[in-house]
Amino acid sequence: MKVSTRGDYASRALVSLALQPDDTGPTSVRDIAERTGLPQPYLEQILLALKGAGLVHSKRGVGGGYTLARQPEKITLGEIVSAVDGPIALGDFGEPHQNGACDHEGQCVLLAVWAGISGRIRTHLDSFTLADIVAMSRGQADWPDPVLG
Repeated sequence: MKVSTRGDYASRALVSLALQPDDTGPTSVRDIAERTGLPQPYLEQILLALKGAGLVHSKRGVGGGYTLARQPEKITLGEIVSAVDGPIALGDFGEPHQNGACDHEGQCVLLAVWAGISGRIRTHLDSFTLADIVAMSRGQADWPDPVLG
């Protein structure tokens, strides 16, 4: 599995919002783009998808922008990636056949393996909240081990 550019950009944008003090109000797309180095037009599309998924709120007009819809402790990386990329899975292989009704040699076993790996990826991404990422970026928590997570 490869996290898409949309999933990466969405995660970066929400981490940027989570790093802002609560009392600063909405953050403009331009400010998020400048802080993260992301292209503003693409970021606008991503933020609209995140709004549709209920992860951010928006305010229009002067002083408008985006805020997190929930506390950073309540938003996981898995939710963010799913909001812009759809369900987290290794591929669109379908569900394993049940009760030994397998049409092709070894197919059912492989489908079960792919489904298990997809579940582990979802669980791993859901184990990290925006608050965890903020704490790590501020040096207040250890970074995840690149091998073990």
